[in-house]
Amino acid sequence: MKKEYLKIAIRNLRSRSLRSWLTILGFVIGVFMIISLLSLSEGMKQVVMNQMKMMGSDTVMITPGDSDNLMNTMIGNMKVSEENIKTIEKTEGVEKVVPYNWKGETMRFNGEKKTIIFYGFPMDIESLFYLETKFGIKVAQGRFPEKNKRELLIGPVVVKEVFPGIKIGDEAYIAGNKFTVVGIARAVGNKQDDSMVALDLDLFRQITGERKDAPMVVAIIKEGYDQIIVSNKIKANLEETGKRQRGSDSPSFSVISSEKAMETAGNVLGTIQGAIFAIAGFSILIGAIGIMNTMYTSVRERTKEIGIMKAVGAKTTAITQIFLIEAGIMGLIGGIGGMILGITLAKLAVMALNVYASLAIQAYVSPSMIIYTMLFAIVVGCISGYLPARKAAKLNPVDALRYE
Repeated sequence: MKKEYLKIAIRNLRSRSLRSWLTILGFVIGVFMIISLLSLSEGMKQVVMNQMKMMGSDTVMITPGDSDNLMNTMIGNMKVSEENIKTIEKTEGVEKVVPYNWKGETMRFNGEKKTIIFYGFPMDIESLFYLETKFGIKVAQGRFPEKNKRELLIGPVVVKEVFPGIKIGDEAYIAGNKFTVVGIARAVGNKQDDSMVALDLDLFRQITGERKDAPMVVAIIKEGYDQIIVSNKIKANLEETGKRQRGSDSPSFSVISSEKAMETAGNVLGTIQGAIFAIAGFSILIGAIGIMNTMYTSVRERTKEIGIMKAVGAKTTAITQIFLIEAGIMGLIGGIGGMILGITLAKLAVMALNVYASLAIQAYVSPSMIIYTMLFAIVVGCISGYLPARKAAKLNPVDALRYE
């Protein structure tokens, strides 16, 4: 009997194929938006979380300013002073402090001048180990610059876009100082980091005139020490040092553990995903209204047919099931079409971002996402068709047969 209901539903959809396909198209758009946006946002979330995990549970970032307003701190002129860095180094449980310095300077190569963000890193063996394992800065070609040598490590975007054709062994000038390119960094996953030009920290300070301050420092926690406890000690020591030096006007510091950074990043990305789902949900709602409208129209057009079916003994549940099957089929086809288009667009967007924006993200599409999408599409289709189906099932056979 169920098989007969399915045949009747398919026949009815075919008899109104143009209207059915237009209705399905509206549903396809909603599913398409959900799949494409969620797969991209989930892929980006996984990249960010993987980079955070790379830092491990023994890493703490220290920046000046309030942790609730880190953006102003990062783009402002606030620094962690040399005295503060020494305070962090003396904190119990801290194994190593790595300053993270950057500044915009002019770089000249082959007669072209470009403003580049330069990074100064300590180039001793121990610090290089942390740069690779904690910061994810690795060399794709060549090597890292050596300490106190005028050598550069450049990012892949510099090679592709900023100074196309620049290679290992070429000479470039920074603030009038000649440097030799000795390495090309492996892509990190975002354009800013992949546009880096790194050199030894001491030389960075010489050519930029910077003192032994840093906009951010990273503290490596000794093995066996609790990250949260050491983080609290660092913050307390910095506050005590500040009060001793400046009294009540001492600056505040943000001491962010890798776990807290992951939690914050996860919350931000989760909020973005929620907003994306809400926007896409409106498209699904419009598609669902389209299915409902089509089903109501179908009920009106088939009133006499429904009357005949009920007159020959068709039960109310049978009429309801036929219309629900029709709505479910439209939801299923719309879900399949939207899923195919959404995955395709997400893959194309990832390819474009990887090539043109140097963003190493992936379109994350799991089997569970596909299954849930299909079930969601069918359920929404059936819900949209429920009221029209109930209206059809409750028609009086006599009135339905008289309907013109």
